[in-house]
Amino acid sequence: MTATTNHPFAQRLAQVPDSHLLQANQPTGAPLICMPEVEEQTEYYLAIEHGDSADRGMWTGALGGVAGTFWAIFALALFLDHRPEQALNTLLLALAFFVIPFIWEVLRPMPLPILLNRRSRELYFEQDDELYHTPWDDVAAAAYAYGTVGPYTAGMRHAALEVLLHRFGHPEEQVLLNLGSPIGKSLEMQLGFWEYLRAYMDNGPWFDEHGNSSDSPESIQSLLAVRKRRGHWTRLQWRDIKEQYKANGGRNFLSASDFLLLLGGIVLAPLNALQNFTYAIAKRRSRSQWPQMIRERLRADGPASRLVDLEREQGLI
Repeated sequence: MTATTNHPFAQRLAQVPDSHLLQANQPTGAPLICMPEVEEQTEYYLAIEHGDSADRGMWTGALGGVAGTFWAIFALALFLDHRPEQALNTLLLALAFFVIPFIWEVLRPMPLPILLNRRSRELYFEQDDELYHTPWDDVAAAAYAYGTVGPYTAGMRHAALEVLLHRFGHPEEQVLLNLGSPIGKSLEMQLGFWEYLRAYMDNGPWFDEHGNSSDSPESIQSLLAVRKRRGHWTRLQWRDIKEQYKANGGRNFLSASDFLLLLGGIVLAPLNALQNFTYAIAKRRSRSQWPQMIRERLRADGPASRLVDLEREQGLI
């Protein structure tokens, strides 16, 4: 266990050997790692997926991209067979497989992401219509490993990365927030993600694999490759095949796994495209759910004052 004893998590994790108490101004020495939960990274803020938002668009992709595509092809076959009325009915069925789940998933409330604001240097989180936050420079965080044992699985190791926030206007109400899912992650990965967030807040928005500031967003593309949306893996797989082709001089470059992964990506392309499209629309609509004070602080010309400063001005803390 590391860090000072006055850390808010010190007593809670005192008996956890694989734990690190984290602060914004203290590096861990771990190499930078970007997690798939990083939903968006801009010059002013970084968004981390939260809750079941990552699955949004799944039903539209499955029903519209698979069943809808099948019936659309069948409708085309009927039309070419000079059966226009049956073709039209089948096409309407294909559209229903897309429209109905699309409307349901777009209109259904979507969990808001966790936001790190570079301009005001603070972290935001919304839960049950209540706003929680913490200033980044005073953030209290911890990473720790733990194990689980299930009735049908052997022991598995996981690692959590948690931060402490308080409710806006009610500092006595605090929550512990996981920055992404801990399932299947190692302590080294979580420490690397913490360093990624530190680099973004201190040296961002663009930086290299060592966390040093860069003038170009291209320097971070290799780190962000892990967060590619569904369907982008096909292009990444094709790129790897071409690199293997060049490296082997055009001989014995294509393995069975490479071929199956590429073929699977092509077959699932309609599903992935519709899922990504639905996700993008639902995400854009959900951003309007943030309170006005948060939306204006995410703008380039918005106020840079911290919420904790507003609370002090109002005598709340």
